[in-house]
Amino acid sequence: MPETANPWLSSPEPEPVPYTPVSVEMPPLTGPAAPQDNVSAPERDLLPVRDRPGNAELWWVGAHGGAGESTLSALVPEWRSAGHCWPRPPIDERARAVLVARSSAYGLQAAQSAVTQWAAGAVPHVDLLGLVIIADAPGRLPRPLRELAQVVGGGAPRVWQLPWVEPWRLGELPAPAESPRAVRRLVKDLNLLIDGTDVDADGANERKEH
Repeated sequence: MPETANPWLSSPEPEPVPYTPVSVEMPPLTGPAAPQDNVSAPERDLLPVRDRPGNAELWWVGAHGGAGESTLSALVPEWRSAGHCWPRPPIDERARAVLVARSSAYGLQAAQSAVTQWAAGAVPHVDLLGLVIIADAPGRLPRPLRELAQVVGGGAPRVWQLPWVEPWRLGELPAPAESPRAVRRLVKDLNLLIDGTDVDADGANERKEH
């Protein structure tokens, strides 16, 4: 007769599964991570530096009027718009910022001036994470503007390019879960850069192991 398990004997405890840390890939650098000694600040069209009340996990800095920094600040409550200026934090603190510009020639030239200002060390209290270029019109960007965007983006630590989003034009506030993939990727990348947290569009967190 086949042997049957004795219900009065406790079954052996399963061996613990060894913990394997989750590897989180940080957004790579595509440009200089810090200001450089051989860069000179532009002589004009500099963004002003202004005090901003309180603090923020992240500041959106518009390189020009209509850049879109106010719209992007609605993506995450802890991220705030600095307007068209570099934020000046309290003494002994630093401001983490992302520059925002449109993909028009005017917007890219304004972004180039602001990136050069940072690269020259003119705003030493700002930690620039990168540049966001938002499409200024629907459709594919013309080749001259694509080439200019590539040149301008080479001076920033990282570059994110966002498509034209019609609801934003109509004044609808952006929601990461309902936004294009490029916007969701931007939110994910910035959360990783800020505190090593992988936050998806639904708000689920995965902490990076240190």
